[in-house]
Amino acid sequence: MRRGHLFRVVGLLGGIGPILFAGELTMAENDSNENAAADGDAPPAPKKKLKLIVAAAVVVCLVSGGGTWFFFFRHHGEEKHAEAPPPKPPVFVEVPDMLVNLVGAPGERVQYLKVKIVLEVKDEPQVEKIKPAMPRVTDLFQTYMRELRPSDLNGSAGLFRLKEELTKRVNTAVSPSHVNAVLFKEIVIQ
Repeated sequence: MRRGHLFRVVGLLGGIGPILFAGELTMAENDSNENAAADGDAPPAPKKKLKLIVAAAVVVCLVSGGGTWFFFFRHHGEEKHAEAPPPKPPVFVEVPDMLVNLVGAPGERVQYLKVKIVLEVKDEPQVEKIKPAMPRVTDLFQTYMRELRPSDLNGSAGLFRLKEELTKRVNTAVSPSHVNAVLFKEIVIQ
């Protein structure tokens, strides 16, 4: 038995080129296939496999094309997001000017601390809640600041600690309301 050519041309696939199948059947196998076809048993047709492969390739192309369109060409500008309203500017409450003497060592010159303070609150209704408690706020501030030494106010770290301590004290005094920050307008140590 002799084998024929290694490849045989079955047909053209969409004009791209010939479809080659490896291994030509021998003459005896061709004869047996022809006898089987005459008996009614049909050998598996390679055209069905070809149609299945072509259909699978078309489906893959369609799916990849649809995915490409979905991710790259679909317009995202149609979606509208609700914009948050712009934040309201804070409101400031003036605290009366304070002048307190600082604790010093015995025999040292007495030093004084003059402070102008402003309280930062969230909105206008809180101002009306804080104003009746202002005498209590000034009392808490003065009693705390009278215990300070001049060395407690040295540098920016000392002023930061003073600001934090005054903020904590004012928030306890106006407790249902909340003060965001204590701001210094003026600080003088004499």
